[in-house]
Formats: sequence, C-alpha cells, structure tokens
Amino acid sequence: MIIYNVTTNIDESIHQEWLIWIKEHIPQVLATGKFTDAKLTKVLVEEDMGGATYSVQYRAKSREALDAYYKEDADRLRKDGLSKFADKMLSFRTELEIVDEYSVSFT
Repeated sequence: MIIYNVTTNIDESIHQEWLIWIKEHIPQVLATGKFTDAKLTKVLVEEDMGGATYSVQYRAKSREALDAYYKEDADRLRKDGLSKFADKMLSFRTELEIVDEYSVSFT
C-alpha cells in the first residue's frame, strides 16, 4: 500500500480561503478512483517561515493506481490550487510505503 503525502505551508493571509478550497479539492482527488481514502492533518510544529502547515495523506489502491493518477489526473487537479494560491503557498510531495500496520482495540 502506498501513501501519497502532500505537505503544504500556507501564508496566513489566505489560510481560511485555502482550508475551504482543500476540503473541496480532496473529494475531487478521491473521485479519480485512484485512492481509497484521505486524511487532512495540521502540522503542529511551527515553521520558521511562519504560516500554517497541513499534510494530506491519500492512500493509493496500488503503485499502479498512483502512477495512473500522476499520468491522468495530477496536472489537471493541481492547476486550480496553483492558479489561486501559487505565490502564497509552498507544497512538497512524498510517497510512503506502508510496511506494517498496528492498532489498539479497546473493549
């Protein structure tokens, strides 16, 4: 299983507008059918550059599904955010492979 992680630092001047936009954007990414779910998280460590930092973790169905997303959907879906917020946000992307998963069950 692959996690496609997008971490973004947002300037405070557009923070609320970006948060509304990303909550619309995530369902559009999921609608491609390449991912099973997504988590939007706020990074709690303060950045030297200021602003707010968020991470979106998309769980890809497979390596092939992620590659298909890059080929068929990524450019189109990124354009909207870039056109609205390009000079006020900085994003980087990482791919994570799930090696093992654990959970605690409370009964």
